[in-house]
Amino acid sequence: MRRAVGLAFAAVTVALLTSGCTVDEVLRFGWPVGVTPEATQMRTLWTWSAVAALVVGAIVWGLTAWTVAFHRKKAGASDLPRQFQYNLPLELVLTVVPLIIVAVLFYFTVVVQNVVDRNATGNELKVDVVGFQWNWEFSYPDTPAPNGEPASVIGTTTQVPILVLPVDRPIAFTQESQDVIHSFWVPEFLFKRDVIPYPAENDQKNTWVIDRIERPGAFVGRCAEFCGAYHSMMNFEVRALPQDQFEQFLRLRGQVNPQTGQGYTTADALATMNCGELCAPQSITTPPFDQSPTSQIAVK
Repeated sequence: MRRAVGLAFAAVTVALLTSGCTVDEVLRFGWPVGVTPEATQMRTLWTWSAVAALVVGAIVWGLTAWTVAFHRKKAGASDLPRQFQYNLPLELVLTVVPLIIVAVLFYFTVVVQNVVDRNATGNELKVDVVGFQWNWEFSYPDTPAPNGEPASVIGTTTQVPILVLPVDRPIAFTQESQDVIHSFWVPEFLFKRDVIPYPAENDQKNTWVIDRIERPGAFVGRCAEFCGAYHSMMNFEVRALPQDQFEQFLRLRGQVNPQTGQGYTTADALATMNCGELCAPQSITTPPFDQSPTSQIAVK
């Protein structure tokens, strides 16, 4: 038994060392690196829940192996082994310990849930999210375009919509579907939000908040709810810009493009800013829809 346990421990250690995994990578258990404080808290909750589960599992596996190894029925024996069903201290331990484990997990789950599901305070950047078969529309209700409507971007079969956001600023998303249930999912946010039609009538809290995006970058977004034939193509991109560049982007979205005589689109504004890959006018994380004849779809 000792030899087997030693070999198993050595095998796990060698596997971790030779794979080049850091302690942080191992403790993420496959989760991506989050880019918001909420993502970090959720990942931490998941990590220690998994560690607790592994500890409990190791104890159970060890007791099971110990029982099998040392309490097997002896050859020729006819008597039952010693029974423990009326051992009151043991039964109390087996009842109280699971209750403590569940209570601790429940407490930390509620703490994180209260952070993730908190209400907007009013000082956040407001972003409206509309899902439809099979694309997205993102708009900034507090930033009017030259035509008086909120500045927005709508995805098409040739253009993946880019949702431009600032870093280090709270953001409030308000979402709604125009047809079936969709789901707003950015893997680096470490959670998804269902986008349903008629949220008020369906008693859904459809506004949610992130405290900030912690670093600039481009992050792919997806629909994570099967919504029809082209669900897998319903992608978008979150483009996180430094504060000064984001303010420049919003100013451009409210102006007329002298080259077209119309308001700056998201692509126009990013191209005009000329700030490297972060200001690429097209998505850099995911391609647009397949344009073969069998893939033509109607868009908004």
